[in-house]
Formats: sequence, C-alpha cells, structure tokens
Amino acid sequence: METQFGNTTERRRFQRIDSNVPVKYRNLRTAAIPTGSLTKNIGEGGISFKTNEFISLACRLVVEIALPTIPKPIKAISKVAWIKKMSSGDEYELGNQFLEISKEDRSLITDYVNHFSISNP
Repeated sequence: METQFGNTTERRRFQRIDSNVPVKYRNLRTAAIPTGSLTKNIGEGGISFKTNEFISLACRLVVEIALPTIPKPIKAISKVAWIKKMSSGDEYELGNQFLEISKEDRSLITDYVNHFSISNP
C-alpha cells in the first residue's frame, strides 16, 4: 500500500488503522521491565506508538498488545523501522515492523483491523 504524506511516500504492505490500545514493550536484548504505552495505529505488519525514550533504528523489541476483542495479549518481536521526535516535550513516535508473530496472533490483528476499517470507512 503506497500513500502520499506531504513530501514522503509511505510503502506499507498491510493496511493500518488508527487505534489507542495498550501495548507493553521491552528491548529484546535486555531483561528490562516492560514499558507501557498506547498504540497510535496497528496493522497486520506492525504498530506505532509513543515513548519517552529514544530507541534506535533496527532495535528489536518484544511487544505485547492488548486488543479489546481478545482475552490474552498478542505477543510479537518487532524492529524499529522509524523514529521521530515529537515537537513538544521529550516524546518520540516509533514505527515497528513485526518480525516474529504467530499465525494465530497475526490473524487476530487482521480480524481486528478488518472489523474497524469496515465499520469506519
């Protein structure tokens, strides 16, 4: 899917929808305690969310996404595909691409995205 935003062209393979669902994340290489945030958008191929810390490009994260439609969190390993500093404060927005996710969890995300994209065209 290719979308034009200002001077940048976005090339996503999967549709994303705006969403504010809880997500916990931690660096895959460290035993850090997970940090919580809310997604900005979600799709079969990844998520974006805000954070108060700079996380480098290509950093691997373990993410747990709490979709309201299912009882257990979706777990995946993602990589930071892009990061941008927000204009106010010390916040960053991260785009994450899923690297490892079970077929079942990917299907649950697809169903969630399809449900909300159909009901909010």
